[in-house]
Amino acid sequence: ARWTRTVEIPAGRYRFTLTVDDGARLWVNGQLFIDSWRVQALSTYEGEIYLPGGPTQLQLEYFENTGLATVSLDWTPIELFTERWQGEYFNNVDLSGNPALIRADGAIDFDWGSSSPAPDIIGPNSFSARWTRTVSLPGGQYQFTVTSDDGVRVWVNGTLLINQWQAQAPTTFQREIAIPAGNIPIEVHYYEEGGNAEIQLDWVRLHALPQPVPGNLVDETSVGFTYGGPAADWTVAAEGYAGALLWTRSSAAATPPYNWGRWYPDLVAGVYEVSVYIPERFSTTAGARYWISHRDGYTLRTVDQSANGGQWVSLGVYAFEGSGSDFVSLADVTYEAETRLVAYDAMRWIPVVDQ
Repeated sequence: ARWTRTVEIPAGRYRFTLTVDDGARLWVNGQLFIDSWRVQALSTYEGEIYLPGGPTQLQLEYFENTGLATVSLDWTPIELFTERWQGEYFNNVDLSGNPALIRADGAIDFDWGSSSPAPDIIGPNSFSARWTRTVSLPGGQYQFTVTSDDGVRVWVNGTLLINQWQAQAPTTFQREIAIPAGNIPIEVHYYEEGGNAEIQLDWVRLHALPQPVPGNLVDETSVGFTYGGPAADWTVAAEGYAGALLWTRSSAAATPPYNWGRWYPDLVAGVYEVSVYIPERFSTTAGARYWISHRDGYTLRTVDQSANGGQWVSLGVYAFEGSGSDFVSLADVTYEAETRLVAYDAMRWIPVVDQ
């Protein structure tokens, strides 16, 4: 049998529940959503999907072999934030085509051994899976931990945080990321090549994000920051003072083209202590050369970024005119081998006394 229907459904996330004896297939807006075309005892399948709202096309196909015959379909809206993952499982290693199985998983905490996620549907080898979920999290620095056999990729808030897409024995990977408060999408890709199969994912909030400090603060996302040099040499990372930073590789000589960044504060005339925030990663240079432009000229301060990760480092106290000539400049010319990384993050000016 085949049933087709167009239904007006408000935008939102929905859970479809299909109970069947024997086989059935469900399409939603032309996408094969649940595929259980086999002889089977009474079974129930669930899947979650976001619908954009408006006319929604549904198509259900069904067959009965022998014995009892049952088919029922229902759908209900669900809250955006759930304690369950949408799991999509594929009978290939690259998540290609339509999933052979879609279900709601309570946690990514599986040790299938030499079996599979669903022995009657998914083979024990050469399969892949994708889990998606949106979680409401307080802002902070988080550590994500994943153990996988074989390959795994983890996206957090749109950032590819862990990328270990290869055959491997059970291996644990950890990465940190700064996350703003709010609705955070998390997506995990996994594949099993052969042998045993397992994957576990967890995260923990390490600490809150740094609070704004008194004075004038400029980071690499502020209008007061400018940079230059070959565009291909600059890399953005979702880490650092406010969850973002820029980095380049060091240069062994002051030969153009090299890369540079400059922080311009919006100051009133006065005396300020200037400090730079050194991120915990992407800061392996021992010779970051900061030039401070102030009322009395220019001063060079060299900072070992590799020894000061995760903290503010003072560049000294200076008098400033409160004009466009106030700035701090940093180039990637450190006179080191080009294997070192130079980080560009936040700079602050804290008033000391009035001029």
